[in-house]
Amino acid sequence: MRAGHLVRLLDHWRTNRTAGPGRRRPEYVALAGAIRGLLRDGRIPIGVRLPAERELAEALGVSRTTVTAAYRELRETGHLTSRRGSGSFTAIPGGQRVGSGGLWTPEDADDMIDLGCAAPPAPAQFAQAVAEATAELPRYTTGAGYHPTGIPALRERIAAAFTARGLPTSPDQILVTTGVQQAVDLILRLLVAPGQAVLVESPTYPNVLAALRAHRTRVVTSNLDPVGGWEEELLLAELRATRPTVAYLIPEFQNPTGHVMPPRLRSLLPAVAHRAGTDLIVDESFVDLRLDEPDDDAAEVAPPPVASFDAHARVLTVGGMSKPYWGGLRVGWIRAATPVIARLSALRVTVDMSGAVLDQLVAAALLDRASEVIAARQRELRERRDVLVGALRQQLPQWSFTPPRGGMSLWVELDAPVSTALAQAAHEHGVRVAPGSLFGVTGTLERFIRLPFTLPGPDLIEAVRRLAAAHADLTRARPASWTPPSLVA
Repeated sequence: MRAGHLVRLLDHWRTNRTAGPGRRRPEYVALAGAIRGLLRDGRIPIGVRLPAERELAEALGVSRTTVTAAYRELRETGHLTSRRGSGSFTAIPGGQRVGSGGLWTPEDADDMIDLGCAAPPAPAQFAQAVAEATAELPRYTTGAGYHPTGIPALRERIAAAFTARGLPTSPDQILVTTGVQQAVDLILRLLVAPGQAVLVESPTYPNVLAALRAHRTRVVTSNLDPVGGWEEELLLAELRATRPTVAYLIPEFQNPTGHVMPPRLRSLLPAVAHRAGTDLIVDESFVDLRLDEPDDDAAEVAPPPVASFDAHARVLTVGGMSKPYWGGLRVGWIRAATPVIARLSALRVTVDMSGAVLDQLVAAALLDRASEVIAARQRELRERRDVLVGALRQQLPQWSFTPPRGGMSLWVELDAPVSTALAQAAHEHGVRVAPGSLFGVTGTLERFIRLPFTLPGPDLIEAVRRLAAAHADLTRARPASWTPPSLVA
């Protein structure tokens, strides 16, 4: 990390010098505390090299002694490790860890409002799609029923959708999977050995973090700015420096932040990844869920897919039916070079012989209605986003967020690093929420919380009312208790 970038992040770090009425902390203590705060909030990645002491001192306009003492304190608290001749690297006390799982099944409770799951109900067209699929099914029942790469009709429709977005694609570049989660798992099985590095954004999708832990990979993070998203220079530098085997990225309406990766970074990523020996998993689960209306001044033309800049077959794009259509329809896909699809298909047979034919027929029927279904979904989510934004600004104005231009959730910055405690308190008030800590490595992102807007407006308003009550509880002493974790999707 360059000194100029760290200085921008530190901003008003000297305000941390106040220790109480009439008391001032030493300058090095304030600097160390500010860097620790940036690590906890996920604004500085874990494992990144901080600027040299002299370089940072000059950039901050302080003595080198101040920076040396701050670095020493960070080493003593476990937030910095030094390697002779290499520099000082950020760390988390006790080591970097990823949660053991990201998906849980909650118990039934009639009065519980579930904001842990960013997934809408099935669209109105679902029943008709099922009827058409059932009528089409007899054509397939005369055969064995195994289609390891997916039924041709569905692969053709998926390929056509990519082509319509400006990315020419043939059906033999498509592998149909049992959901996006299986798509990612198959790629990890094919490309990544235990102990190899995988770069992910921070925050990122919890179930992918769980998959990386299950595959015993070494997770490297590239932190997103809560407002601006990707730092182009920093992300590309991390790829060159860490040379991960795979990088998992969500460029469209990133989960959970809602950011959209700018076109320039998309154009640079594949070439930099190729030189670093890195394959890119590009998750497009939310690509259809742009919420800006065409006549909105803020609306932008959809940027081209990352794979459209790929000249070396380094990009594997995954997507599925869960987010724009329905989570109960477990159909996903991988788009990649034909030889890569062939290798993935051979691997898929050892894990799962084939997806359900009826499910794939339903998916094909829904894709035939894509324009109708997606337009209705966008209108619904746009209205619910605005309801949630209004409720938060009225009842919890001390929380900050940027309304996303797409996706299904708000990434909210709290007024204190209390995300896990707030989730516990909210559960007691009848609201399930996913704390920010689930979306990164252990010990970070405690200042953030994800709030989906997939529920009806009245439920969202009531959920915010309950969250406000739970937030108020945190200022009062409360007995410790435990409740089961919630489903995060």
